[in-house]
Amino acid sequence: MNKIILNVKNLKKNFFHQKGKIEVLKNLNFSVKKGDLIALTGPSGSGKSTLLHLIALMEKPSSGKIFFSNKNVSDLSDNEMNKIRKYNISLIFQNNNLISDLNVIENVMLPLLIREENHKKSHEKAKKILSLVNLSKRWDFFPSDLSGGEQQRVAIARSLIAETDLILADEPTGNLDFKTSREIFNYFLKLKKMKKTILFATHNRELANKADYKLSIFNGNIKRVNGKK
Repeated sequence: MNKIILNVKNLKKNFFHQKGKIEVLKNLNFSVKKGDLIALTGPSGSGKSTLLHLIALMEKPSSGKIFFSNKNVSDLSDNEMNKIRKYNISLIFQNNNLISDLNVIENVMLPLLIREENHKKSHEKAKKILSLVNLSKRWDFFPSDLSGGEQQRVAIARSLIAETDLILADEPTGNLDFKTSREIFNYFLKLKKMKKTILFATHNRELANKADYKLSIFNGNIKRVNGKK
């Protein structure tokens, strides 16, 4: 039986503006098991990206707690949160966040270089991972030389090299055509076979329905909707 890797308890997030308080997320409770492939769904502005940012420790909740492998990470110091972001969480964004001045292999190596790991070993590891996403012949290309699908595959490779258990993806196929979106999702299925846990926000119903299950956000609340299982 797969262990619970992420546990969210009574999570709330409020934003304040001139007209008062906006409750974006209201008392969310859910857990995620290792190896799950989960689609995060809901209308635009429902709080999908906000939830991913909270789980990624990029923002702090108004109240509630987030546990990684039974460890409460909600009240950690900035240094401790930074360490968790380095070693426990990988992020894939809609715009892929590749650095334009770095070539493909340098972008993939980046998480290891931030950890100050050996450069030569990091380079060799990146080459192997690029072959997994069929980009071994484009390792010295720059992001501007690649198609949108290829850029997103670089982002997937970068998330793989970090060897984190949890991968968060915010609309990873949002800017891609239908065929390329399917191809990117097939890489997510490969990651699942590698026992990676993936939580991805999407508006694509077909891809969401292929997930193990969906977490649907509406009016600040979250509901689990069974998928293919």
